[in-house]
Amino acid sequence: MAEASRPAVFTIPAHRSFADALVAGLIRRHGRAPDALAGGRILLPNNRAVRTVTEAFVRASGGGLLLPRLIAIGDPEIDDRIGGALDAADLSDPLPPAIDPLDRQLLLAGLLRRPGESAAETMRLAADLARALDALLVEEVPAARLRELRPHAPDLAGHWQRALDRFEAVLERWPRLLAERGRIDLAGRRSRLLHGLAARWRDRPPPGFTIAAGITTAAPAVAALLAAVARIEGGAVVLPGLALADSLPEDEWEALGPDADGRGEERHPQYHLKQLLDRMGIARAEVERWPAGGRAASPAVRSRAVAHALTAAEFSDKWASLPARERRLTGVRCVELADAAAEAQAIAIALREALERPGETAALVTPDRGLAARVAAHLQRWGIAADDSAGQPLGETAPGTLLLSLVAAADEQLAPVPLLALLKHPLVGGEGEARLAWLDDVRALDLALRGPRPRAGLAGLDAVAVEEKRAAEPWSRLRPAAARLLADFAGATTLAGLAAALREAAQRLAGDAAWRGPAGRAAAELLERLETSEAAAFALGEGEALPLLRDLLAGVPVRRPYGGHPRIFIWGLLEARLQHADLMILGGMNEGVWPSLPSPDPWLAPSLRRLLGLPGLDTRTGLAAHDFAGALGAPRVLLTRARRDSAPTVASRLWRRLQAMTGGVARDVRLERLAATIDRNGIGRPADRPAPSPPVAARPRRIKVTALDRLKADPYAFYAEAILRLRPLEPVDAEQSAAWKGSAVHEAFEAWFEEDRCDPAKLRARAEALLASDNLHPMLRALWSPRLLEAIDWVAATMTADLAEGRRPLLAEVEGQSEIDGVTLLGRVDRIDRLPDGRLAIVDYKTGKPPAPKAVREGYALQLGLLALIAERTGFGGTRGPTGRHEYWSLAKDRGTFGKRVDADKELGAEAFVAHAARQFAAVATNYLTGDAPFVAKLNPAYAPYGDYDQLMRLEEWYGRDEAPIRGETGEA
Repeated sequence: MAEASRPAVFTIPAHRSFADALVAGLIRRHGRAPDALAGGRILLPNNRAVRTVTEAFVRASGGGLLLPRLIAIGDPEIDDRIGGALDAADLSDPLPPAIDPLDRQLLLAGLLRRPGESAAETMRLAADLARALDALLVEEVPAARLRELRPHAPDLAGHWQRALDRFEAVLERWPRLLAERGRIDLAGRRSRLLHGLAARWRDRPPPGFTIAAGITTAAPAVAALLAAVARIEGGAVVLPGLALADSLPEDEWEALGPDADGRGEERHPQYHLKQLLDRMGIARAEVERWPAGGRAASPAVRSRAVAHALTAAEFSDKWASLPARERRLTGVRCVELADAAAEAQAIAIALREALERPGETAALVTPDRGLAARVAAHLQRWGIAADDSAGQPLGETAPGTLLLSLVAAADEQLAPVPLLALLKHPLVGGEGEARLAWLDDVRALDLALRGPRPRAGLAGLDAVAVEEKRAAEPWSRLRPAAARLLADFAGATTLAGLAAALREAAQRLAGDAAWRGPAGRAAAELLERLETSEAAAFALGEGEALPLLRDLLAGVPVRRPYGGHPRIFIWGLLEARLQHADLMILGGMNEGVWPSLPSPDPWLAPSLRRLLGLPGLDTRTGLAAHDFAGALGAPRVLLTRARRDSAPTVASRLWRRLQAMTGGVARDVRLERLAATIDRNGIGRPADRPAPSPPVAARPRRIKVTALDRLKADPYAFYAEAILRLRPLEPVDAEQSAAWKGSAVHEAFEAWFEEDRCDPAKLRARAEALLASDNLHPMLRALWSPRLLEAIDWVAATMTADLAEGRRPLLAEVEGQSEIDGVTLLGRVDRIDRLPDGRLAIVDYKTGKPPAPKAVREGYALQLGLLALIAERTGFGGTRGPTGRHEYWSLAKDRGTFGKRVDADKELGAEAFVAHAARQFAAVATNYLTGDAPFVAKLNPAYAPYGDYDQLMRLEEWYGRDEAPIRGETGEA
């Protein structure tokens, strides 16, 4: 160690793994005796660094060691508290405990909230406000300084002035709130402890050695502590990746600043280290290299080349004069993929290949959590569970999604989609046989809820169960859980009440499964903190619970315990700062990802931050550049980026600097090709046009009048529905489509006949009752009402005229059937009237436009003619006889008005129309139902508009390619 009178400051260059080099140097200095290190202590930036250095000791020990005390100085930005060994209990004036970060955010939100502001938005503002407060506390800027400087910033825009007014109001009230609770801010407490510790160690140095390692924060309290450690007997400070004079000349070092405004080149990767040395009162020339290398090191020239690449823009002209060896990045390769999915695939392949080399380690380093998740999923195909140190947001785990599902179902009053999502959740319904029985009931309810949304709450679901008989018994078993859910959340008007309701509901529906594992424990702890916190008496308005809970869950990371793959890692930038793997993959090298876009401060304007001496928003860019430089020190490095994500991307400025200085980083073309071909299964052959031909005995002998068009225009669709018995399900919570409107109108007309005997004076009341139904969406009601009522008035007027001429309604919504040439024809007639001449009139109501005469001529749209066949042969409901009229009563708009009567037999005449329908039916039935013609897909697409079976027939693969005529394709068989 250096003499106590001389500051002992070292650096471990970026081409060495910091943690391994640190441990190797300590073991070399203090020996390998089991207790040689036990008398010392190592100060580290945060708890994650403690874990990293612990693992480095394990790798280096080769047996057993008693480790020195590893103590985190804490990081307020990640709610990391100072290590207990530094939180002295023997202070004459003990410091109050720090306020819990969640309680702090809730209290600040309570101070900020204004009428009309949502709870979630207020909580986000409170989080930003907490960061602004921390910035003042870390830089030790008193609140009074803000008031002093405000007159010097008169040019602030109006929104900045208003934000500053609110900020100052909080600053005035916040200390009193803390004092009432006997708490202080975490960042302020940390600064006071570190200043106290620095003073104590200057007077009474601790026994044994004291190393401050990996700490780069230039906060005044941290700088004071490191200055003390560097000057005490047995003390030393070890900085990561400080560029010495051989890689960053003195003029470039001095140009980093600070300038006259107290700022400097904040985007430079060395700026924060220069600021730290300045505050420690140490010149860069006094810093020595750490005398140990450790594992996972690259050539020293790599560090110099990276330093050249990341130099300030005003010095980048030196690239042209650098010798080739100073610009060469041997061991660094790049991969550029088409999109984010291909990038994740390439990274997973590279990580998998690393395992083929004995003992090699590999790590993905990326700030892009989406990319990290994709890579982890790809690795699962090889059974590799990568150790993702950043963890997973609680809201994306099973317990988290359960809590979100509970709130969504309660907030939306048991609407079908959130209710079914909750009931189908993997943690709900028990385990084993109980779970299977539960899912059977849920599936029955699911089928019953297909279609438009029922009325809100239990009443709507009860009505569905009454209407859908098959769902009545399953719903009776599910209903108690739904009722209790609504009861649980009925009184949850505060955040604490919401937490209590979530606890009760989750326990009832999922039992202990809701709280198992790391994610379950994290969920339980969050609810307990909310339920017991005084600050959680936070009022919630209607619809505010779900977005607020989603934000709270997103802020809780769930990390898996030890047990991931021992050689494959996924690290965030924080975890990668102090360690290397043999292969480092730097993923997501796009602008806005690496470096990430700086988070704007909505409370303090940039000019005001500068006057206060707070770090600028570009400081984050400099830190990301330093992390990048450190990661490039691994023995082998792979840089990856995608040219497109959801939109075209721009390569990271760091990527572009490396490319510009080197003239082009070597590309790993082999890996790019592997990523593009790994999932290819050879040359795919498109499917042929399907034309199944089941045996005659398997073909149906019954057909509805409405199915003839489908059988003739798209025989395959008829085959799928009638023979395979595949029927499309309506979506849950479906839009109220044209088909739904048609069914609703038909029901109204049926009731008009059954109860009012088609009295024209009573029809409008029926329509108004339909429009007033709770099942009708308000938007549809507003748009449809004037159109429907005008059409209904037309129907009433037409009926009045018909009655006056002696025409009388006979039947409505009656089914009939008749056997023709060995095939039973079935139909349901909307209405049958008796004409004055004694013949029958077939009436079909249409909410849309009626078929065109061309369709009739080509052998389609013959529903009314087929109904007439049944009426003549066997009749409907005892009414039988020849037909004289075949009418569509259309409620659609025609020439500026709604409502029109169209004769389907207008061109052919009544008798010829029925005869034409009989011929078409006989031909098609002989061809497909009693014959052996294949059921060819899409024979006449113009009359097969519905795509229910297009995916099943793989339409996109053959349509337009297969033009060969097929038997039966040209019309009648």
